[in-house]
Amino acid sequence: MSERPYTYITVTLEPDRDPRVSVAYHTGALRIRAAVIDDERPYLSMEAGRGMVSISTTGAGPVTDQDITVARELFAAAARYLADCERLRDAQTDPAGPSETAA
Repeated sequence: MSERPYTYITVTLEPDRDPRVSVAYHTGALRIRAAVIDDERPYLSMEAGRGMVSISTTGAGPVTDQDITVARELFAAAARYLADCERLRDAQTDPAGPSETAA
């Protein structure tokens, strides 16, 4: 298994369907930032090299209930990702292996 950083960008085109673009960053060199644009629109970006993914409000307009739902889902997924990274790193560095009491 290679430990070198890499990025996949995939464009899927299928008849009678909207195109789908997928970006997968496999690198620890991400730059992640959050800001508020024009003092009214939250903005989140993840950038690696020349690629960037950004998230903002629906239609780039005022914050909606759905925007808050998406932000909460993003927050929960990031917390799970952090917990999994910490758990797996600890298991890799602990010569006894993962703890039997780990959740």
